[in-house]
Amino acid sequence: MEFSIKSGSPEKQRSACVVVGVFEPRKLSLPGELLDNAARNHISDIIRRGDMEGKAGTTLLLHNVPGTLCDRVLLVGLGKEKEFREREYCQAIRVAVKTLNETGSFDGTVFLTEIAVKKRSVAWRIRQAALIAQEATYRFDQFKSKKEELRRPLRKLTFAVERRNELAPAEEALQQGLAIAEGMALAKNLGNLPGNVCTPEHLAGAARQIAEAHGLDCQILERTDMEALGMGSLLSVAKGSHQPPKLIVLQYKGGKPDNKPVVLVGKGITFDTGGISLKPGPEMDEMKYDMCGAASVLGAIKAAAQMQLPLNVTAVVPAAENMPSGGASKPGDIVTSMSGQTIEILNTDAEGRLILCDALTYSERFDPEVVVDVATLTGACVIALGHVASGLFANRDSLARELLDAGDEANDRAWHLPLWEDYQEQLKSNFADMANIGGRAAGSVTAACFLARFTKKFDWAHLDIAGTAWKSGAEKGATGRPVPLLSHFLLARAGKLN
Repeated sequence: MEFSIKSGSPEKQRSACVVVGVFEPRKLSLPGELLDNAARNHISDIIRRGDMEGKAGTTLLLHNVPGTLCDRVLLVGLGKEKEFREREYCQAIRVAVKTLNETGSFDGTVFLTEIAVKKRSVAWRIRQAALIAQEATYRFDQFKSKKEELRRPLRKLTFAVERRNELAPAEEALQQGLAIAEGMALAKNLGNLPGNVCTPEHLAGAARQIAEAHGLDCQILERTDMEALGMGSLLSVAKGSHQPPKLIVLQYKGGKPDNKPVVLVGKGITFDTGGISLKPGPEMDEMKYDMCGAASVLGAIKAAAQMQLPLNVTAVVPAAENMPSGGASKPGDIVTSMSGQTIEILNTDAEGRLILCDALTYSERFDPEVVVDVATLTGACVIALGHVASGLFANRDSLARELLDAGDEANDRAWHLPLWEDYQEQLKSNFADMANIGGRAAGSVTAACFLARFTKKFDWAHLDIAGTAWKSGAEKGATGRPVPLLSHFLLARAGKLN
C-alpha cells in the first residue's frame, strides 16, 4: 500500500473516500464540520435524523455528498469527546481502514489523524495510524490453494495533519510506523508458518535475507560450533529432533564503532512438543508459535535497520525443535551450560530457558550496553496477565522503566513483575547447581530467576510474551508483538522518538 501525508481542507480532496470522525452524541469533528459546511448541512442533517450516533467503532458510508470533490465520505464513531483517548483513537483508525478496504475505496484520505489525543503528539498519531493500517490489511494465505481476492482493495492511504509545520515530523513518523509495521509483518509471517516449514534452518534463512536486504552482518553457528563453545544446555533441547539446532547472530551497526550494542535475544523453539514431558494433544498445534520471541527480535532489528537508527543492535536467536525420541533429554538428566553452571532437567517442557541461558552467556562477548530477551516462556504468565500485557523482569529498575515507557508509547504494554532473591530458593537441586523448574507457584517469576543466574555481567531484562505473541480462536494467528515495544525502545535509545 502507498502512504502519504497531506495538509489541506477535507472538502477539497479528490479521493475515493474522505474519512472524518463523529463524537457521541452526534457531534462532528472539526474536519467533519468543514465538510458539512461545504455540503450545506447535508451531513449534519443525516446525523440529526439518527443515522449516526457517534458510538465508538461504528461507521456510516455516504455517497455523492454535495459540495465535495470525493466519491464517498466515511463517518467513523469516536465515542464521547471527553473520554477520547489512545484506545478510542486506535479503534477508529482500525475500523476506518478495514471499512475502506472492504467497500471498494481504491484510495482514502483520513482526517482522523488531525484529532488531538491527550498527551500524544502528532508524530504518535501518525506512527500509530501507519502501524494499524498495515495490521488491519494483513493477510496470511500463502498455503491456501484458492485465495480470497477483494474486488478493489485499498491501495493508497493519505493521513491528514492540521498545520503545514506538522508535515515534516509527520513524514518522519510515517516512515517509522511503516518500518515497525514491516517488522511486525515479518514476525507474523514467521509465527504463522507451520512447524514443518519454519524449522531452525528456515529461521536462519530469514536472518540471511534480512542481512542481505539491509547490509547487516550475519553469522550462523552450527551444532559443532555450539559443542566447541560448551553449550550443553541449548544442545540438550535439540537432542530429540532430526532438525539440527542453529544459533543465529545478526548485527546492525548504525552507531559509532566504539558504541556498545543493544543485544536482543529471542527464543526460537520452532515447535515444542514438550519433549519426553509431552504436552497434551489439544491445541498442541499452537506450539508452532513458540518461536515468536525469535521472530520478534528479527522483526525489531529489521525495523531498526530500515529506520537507519544511529545505534548498534545485535540479535541472538537460539533455534531448535523440542521433540521426544530415543535420543531426547529425560527428566532427571543433568547438563552443563556454557557458563559452567549445571542444570538438573526436571521437566523437558521447560526448554525455553535451557536454550536462552546459553544464548545469554554467549551475549557477553558483545560487551553489551543492555540485553533484552524475549520468549514465549511460561503459561503462568498467561494466568497472571492474560493476553493484554507482556510480563517484564529486569535486574535494573531503570531498564525496566525504559521498556515500560516504550510499551506505553507503542500501545504494546508490559507489566513489571518481581525478580527478588527470595524466589531463587525454589530452583534448588540436590544434584546440580539448579533445577530448570521451581514448581507451580510463581512459575513465570522462577523462570525469570533461572535466567537471571546467567546475566550477572550486564544490565538485562526479560519479556515473557506467552500471552501476547499469538491469538487463539476465530482470529487465530501471530500478533507481531512485542515488535512495537522493542522498536520504540530502540527509537528512544537513538533519540528519534517524537
